[in-house]
Amino acid sequence: MTRVKTGSVTRARHKKVLKQAKGYFGSKHRLYRTAKEQVMHSSVYAYRDRKQNKRNFRKLWITRINAACRENNISYSKFINGLNKAELLINRKMLSELAIDNPKAFSDLVAIAVDALNGKEYKPKEIKVKEQDVTKKTVIKEKPTVKKEPNTTTETKKTSTTKKSTAKKPVVKKEPKKVSESKKTDTIKKSTVKKPAVKKEPKTK
Repeated sequence: MTRVKTGSVTRARHKKVLKQAKGYFGSKHRLYRTAKEQVMHSSVYAYRDRKQNKRNFRKLWITRINAACRENNISYSKFINGLNKAELLINRKMLSELAIDNPKAFSDLVAIAVDALNGKEYKPKEIKVKEQDVTKKTVIKEKPTVKKEPNTTTETKKTSTTKKSTAKKPVVKKEPKKVSESKKTDTIKKSTVKKPAVKKEPKTK
């Protein structure tokens, strides 16, 4: 049996693992065995933390909302309960963004939540749309079509070329060549004259 060398295959596998371990500390990105072990651990952590990352962001949003609620003299739990009673469904991400960027709008939401906790029904204001805005239609102005006047010089050239192309050339019939009578007699004689037969003499030994 011939010996099969697998050096190129193993080197490719090692390179693949070391490429994944690029940037790791110490021997974890240099030595194959430690790099492979670290890559396996890293893939497990990544799978776990993809789910855990969502929880961490929710915690962050809740802490931001709670801090803004304390400034408006209400707790986080009462604020969320009041919004649910008022049937205002806003997710925590948007509430945290409002608390940072627009504190006035957040304080209005707190007032709505407090009213809902006290038993008042929240009725959103009706927004009246102006009739002019609805009836307005976008009118697209069409550009006036300008007819181009034909150039007399170019048209005369075109007509002359078309006339030349349409005019048919007269077909000239070729007459068959007349053969002289003297040539005819010569050809007949040649065909009728037979060559004399030459008798072969027997070879003498």
